[in-house]
Amino acid sequence: MAKDVKPTRKNLMQIEDRIELSERGHDTLEKKRDGLIMEFMDILDQAQDVRSDLEGTYQDAQRSIDMARAMEGDVAVRGAAAALKEHPEITTQSKNIMGVVVPQIESTKVSKNLQERGYGLLGTSARIDEAAEAYEDLLDQIILAAEVETAMKKMLEEIETTKRRVNALEFKLLPDLRDNQEYIEQKLEEQEREEIFRMKKIKAKKEEEEKAEREAEEERAREKETVSADD
Repeated sequence: MAKDVKPTRKNLMQIEDRIELSERGHDTLEKKRDGLIMEFMDILDQAQDVRSDLEGTYQDAQRSIDMARAMEGDVAVRGAAAALKEHPEITTQSKNIMGVVVPQIESTKVSKNLQERGYGLLGTSARIDEAAEAYEDLLDQIILAAEVETAMKKMLEEIETTKRRVNALEFKLLPDLRDNQEYIEQKLEEQEREEIFRMKKIKAKKEEEEKAEREAEEERAREKETVSADD
């Protein structure tokens, strides 16, 4: 790559500017990468807690529904579920973490009271109420898990992208630029040495010519003196 660059001082200055800019960019990206990793670790801890809570909530909900089916029958449980009139509503917004846009999921109408669930008090029991409440809690936990898992995925993708950019600068662009810088500096030094050598030769030749001219002048002067003496 270096041999494709013309060894001029203008190109050398441009390459030095690019090296300085790339080094600053490399430092900035390294700081961003480290910051993203720290944020990711926090989200990862949160995700592990959410997963654990989700698993526990799911098991509680499963136990509640199994108990309701055993005590009230599958038909009664399905009838209570079918009576639901208002379904949960999910809205999504976004927030920025270290330049990464991650979703912020909000839910409404998940947790309901007895009247909002649609089924009457007659024909149902506390077992069905407990199962309904358990599954409302499970849905809340699923929504939270979806938010955290999506944020974690986006953060991980951004970390990988930033790492690739850091590596490209560190192992590809900056080494190539420094090779070009070294190549141009060497060529310029060679040109400078050649110019100095050429100037020395010109100076030596000029001095020889001046010396020869002086000697010729002196020879002519001696000849003139000899002629004058003969006269």
